[in-house]
Amino acid sequence: MPPIRVLIVDDSAVIRKLLSDVLTSDPEIEVAGTAANGNLALASIPLVKPDLVTLDIEMPGMDGLVTVAEIRKLNSKLPIIMFSTLTERGASATLDALARGASDYVTKPTQSASAAVARERIREELIPKIKSLCPTRASHAAPVLAPTKAMPRVRNRVDIVAFGTSTGGPNALLEVIPKFPASFPIPIVIVQHMPAVFTRLLASRLDKLGRLAVHEGEEGRSLQSGQIWIAPGNYHMTVARHGPEVVLALNQEPPEHCCRPAVDVLFRSVAKTYGANALAVVLTGMGADGTRGARVIREAGGEVFVQDEASSVVWGMPGSVVEAGQADRICPLASIGGEVVRRVTSSRMAHAARVPQER
Repeated sequence: MPPIRVLIVDDSAVIRKLLSDVLTSDPEIEVAGTAANGNLALASIPLVKPDLVTLDIEMPGMDGLVTVAEIRKLNSKLPIIMFSTLTERGASATLDALARGASDYVTKPTQSASAAVARERIREELIPKIKSLCPTRASHAAPVLAPTKAMPRVRNRVDIVAFGTSTGGPNALLEVIPKFPASFPIPIVIVQHMPAVFTRLLASRLDKLGRLAVHEGEEGRSLQSGQIWIAPGNYHMTVARHGPEVVLALNQEPPEHCCRPAVDVLFRSVAKTYGANALAVVLTGMGADGTRGARVIREAGGEVFVQDEASSVVWGMPGSVVEAGQADRICPLASIGGEVVRRVTSSRMAHAARVPQER
């Protein structure tokens, strides 16, 4: 199988050399070319025909944001990974780039990091994302749990919705969250694989866009109807019952699937706290985080919806859930919000109708 051809775009010669050295160390990847700015990148794409572009955000002249938009005019499918700084400005620009069509991002190592540490960071973060975004060129797929037999499902009342997502998730959430009405009767909790600064800014953007209040998770906060909580970067987020209330808890226990926050951690706590009254939704993302948690939720009697392959940036996480036999429904992104609202509304109407009969 031919290697994945990558075009590196960065105004720093040091960074171009660093990325080139790291990527060419992997036999499944080759550097198709490099460019020092957006204009050169646009000229290079038709010539070198890359399978993927890595793109710096801050460049003189045509910066990364403009370059993303221009690339999308030429090619709507070419994967683009942004190379951003782990700062508030870098996080904000990265979210802007994702909104303009970038596929994913990698944060630059800090200036204090040694060359060896910088290379290892890039190797661990960038190479898996390249292979995930170019699956037809990569030689391996994410491992999945063995399928289990589908069992008849009882449609219980839904008291919480838990989302898990990664690559492509910010844009997916920007499409799904506005579908929830101001009268939505239950809380929503979300794990999006992102660093701390990024999750705070994502929560702020979602809060301004939708009708429900969106916050970054806080220790001890009580879950209320119509609230959305996003796990803060570098912290696992869980839910637990304290007397009559369900509250959030944060911890820095070891990462799972190399992630903190991890979807499996949240899903397990949701299953333990809400049992059969939980609905989990797994959106686009690389890897298999969420599959084991989905199984725990279904074993407790809850349900699991997943995003379909056609509308996913990467069908790793939702695809893993499907292959493990843990998906109750597979939906295109455009319909997920509406499907969740209908499921929650109908479940609670059915429960309300049963209560007088039971009395």
